[in-house]
Amino acid sequence: MSDIESGSDQPTLKTRHVAAATIGNALEFYDFLTYAFFSIQIGHAFFPAQSAYGSLMLSLATFGAGFVTRPIGALVIGAYADRAGRRAAMMLCFVMIGCSIVAMALIPTYAKIGLLAPILAVIARMVQGFSLGGEIGANTAYLTEAAPIDRRGLIVSWQGVSQQLALVGGGLVGTVLTLLLPPAALDSYGWRIAFLLGAVAVPFGLWLRSNLPETLHLPEANLAAPVVGQSRLTQARTHWRVIILGLVFLASGTIGSYTFTYLVTYAQATLHMAARAGFLAETVGNVLSIPAMLLGGWLSDRHGRWPINMWSNLTFLVMIVPTFLWIVDTRSAAALIVGMSALSIAANFNSGSFYSGLAESLPKTIRGSGFGTIYSVSIAAFGGTTQLVVTWLIHLTGSAMAPAWYLVCAAAIGQVAVMLMRESAPVKLGGPLNPSVAAAVG
Repeated sequence: MSDIESGSDQPTLKTRHVAAATIGNALEFYDFLTYAFFSIQIGHAFFPAQSAYGSLMLSLATFGAGFVTRPIGALVIGAYADRAGRRAAMMLCFVMIGCSIVAMALIPTYAKIGLLAPILAVIARMVQGFSLGGEIGANTAYLTEAAPIDRRGLIVSWQGVSQQLALVGGGLVGTVLTLLLPPAALDSYGWRIAFLLGAVAVPFGLWLRSNLPETLHLPEANLAAPVVGQSRLTQARTHWRVIILGLVFLASGTIGSYTFTYLVTYAQATLHMAARAGFLAETVGNVLSIPAMLLGGWLSDRHGRWPINMWSNLTFLVMIVPTFLWIVDTRSAAALIVGMSALSIAANFNSGSFYSGLAESLPKTIRGSGFGTIYSVSIAAFGGTTQLVVTWLIHLTGSAMAPAWYLVCAAAIGQVAVMLMRESAPVKLGGPLNPSVAAAVG
């Protein structure tokens, strides 16, 4: 990725600035998703129960506790980002995620400290969720405001790419640990190694973010502008349509994303396959999603956000049932890897397009808190419950197809929402596009 030069009114957006903005999101997703990958082992450590099902459900409930504090973090830290600046908010978030990820790795087991172990685990997840709620709004606002007008979709795509890189990192770590460690060692301490590896990025991320140029003061170009004299609440009410539709579509996407992160557990507990197959399927799908996200963002800068969002979600919807039928029928590693990779590509193609479109549709004075709240409420309601619901549906019905039907319902509702959203891309609104203002990211 090359440096991006901008006009005289804003600082040059460099590769390291994009990396600084997205590294926090990557680390927080690595942390959250490492928990998801090792939910069975964490359940054994903190939540001993009479049945494997009970231990897993308690572990997943703690995973979901982190989602409860996301909307609070989005409002509190997002308002701070809209008032004091994006950089200050992102620094605060990164400190909190660093503390929570280290704490999760070092908490003693239930066998050693009793009830205090699950209590500390829940607190660590809640701190993590609070920081992620503020992180997503601040760094998406930063990327949108710092990007050249004809490269917003592409640059904001790096937000989604950072999440996929976190998933790839988590998948690779899980694969290596399952190769090197016997099941007993993985259950005892292997999952802790995965968390500590993520903590290594904290000092580097703090250094990167300390050098970020601020964007809060920059003039707007083809972005939703606040009405002078209006309160933040009034501005939010004025933009109620995009807020509601954004909530619905992100809720739909959240169910898809967190069903994919449940893949390792699904492969082991439902399909009775080796954990290695689930890790490989997860990793390959996320690697292939990275170029798809960048391509989708790049295309949205040229053809608009709406067609990219609509057609990619429709493709994902149509693919769900036949893909799951193939996987459940064959129960082979090849089917799991190929099928889930194809679904992941379709589901993630519109990531940068949708994020940039939603941020463009909100005025700067509520962009950090507004985007963060929309995202966090959607994830709090469905990200924190998806794995619990999928586990419960499989247990209730005895059918390995239960996740597919849940995904179909979510994607269908999301399709209606995305079709009702308005176009926001400058190329479609007749905005001043000046190719000489920016160099491509490539």
